[in-house]
Amino acid sequence: MTRTVFCRKYKQELEGLERPPYPGELGQSIFDNVSKKAWQEWTDHQTMLINEKHLSLMDPESRKYLQQEMEKFLSGEEYDKADGYVPPEK
Repeated sequence: MTRTVFCRKYKQELEGLERPPYPGELGQSIFDNVSKKAWQEWTDHQTMLINEKHLSLMDPESRKYLQQEMEKFLSGEEYDKADGYVPPEK
């Protein structure tokens, strides 16, 4: 049976993650309150931010920036977009 959560981004019951994506309290909070769909969208957006803004995950400031943007994204707030990004045409 699929595990569901009330997703804080989409404000509805959706399929949940299989396990916490981070250790500790932050990972448990994401596991309990973020859907698999929202998490996948965040990881795609995070990859785009890393690539477009040339972020290094070795840099503590880059990791802090990504965590702040993740909180905004998953909470449905305004979040940073990649400058000049144009989605591919379908």
